[in-house]
Amino acid sequence: MKSKKLTFKGAHGDTLSAKLDLPDCNNPDAFVLFAHCFTCSKNLNVVGNIARALTEKNMAVFRFDFTGLGESEGDFSDTNFSSNIDDLIKAAEYMEAEFQAPDILVGHSLGGAAVLMAAHKVSSCKAVATIAAPSSPDHVKKNFKPKLDEIEEKGQAQVTLAGRSFNIKKQFLDDLNQPNMDKMIKELDRALLIFHSPLDNTVGIENAGHIFKQAKHPKSFISLDKADHLLSSEKDSIYVGTMLATWAYTYI
Repeated sequence: MKSKKLTFKGAHGDTLSAKLDLPDCNNPDAFVLFAHCFTCSKNLNVVGNIARALTEKNMAVFRFDFTGLGESEGDFSDTNFSSNIDDLIKAAEYMEAEFQAPDILVGHSLGGAAVLMAAHKVSSCKAVATIAAPSSPDHVKKNFKPKLDEIEEKGQAQVTLAGRSFNIKKQFLDDLNQPNMDKMIKELDRALLIFHSPLDNTVGIENAGHIFKQAKHPKSFISLDKADHLLSSEKDSIYVGTMLATWAYTYI
């Protein structure tokens, strides 16, 4: 796998950090746009492992840090679920202008919910895959439960997530209530593959069931037996990448 470091302008006009992973042949059969999990980054091991598995199947992978996260510019506290969707659309536009428009959108956790929404605005997208995704973005509110009253009363609060402190504003919570995910899933009009672990303690397996129920065919589900939410075991993330590539070739 060969990688190129890139930058592009996000939804807020900030410079976002990206990476394009290419197969050794330099002539990929498809381009994949990947959305990382909530407060994560493109450099998370699970993302790199999935990208490596996809490039070995002759696919290119474009991954980037959302505004205010990882190596990207911007203030995370001014972002929300809607701006993540807009960042994804900007990434797709950049890919089309500089390389090739994405054929497949893939998202992990909240990134999975985001690609389900963004796919409607990416005409080149033929297939969507979610990994441990919530069926509604307001699922992330449980991460802020001890601070919800403070956010409502004061308009913002410092919240610790995965050992890091983030400033969460009321606008972030309000925005989570806006998307009509059920409607967007029903109207996806693309092939859908859902990965989820029955042991996921962060986003329960019932979320995968709800997404599957709302979606129309062609739709598929793959159980990630014994995997955790972040697919911290390398074998689990490699398995996802390999199975994703095999499935996607039917639609590209």
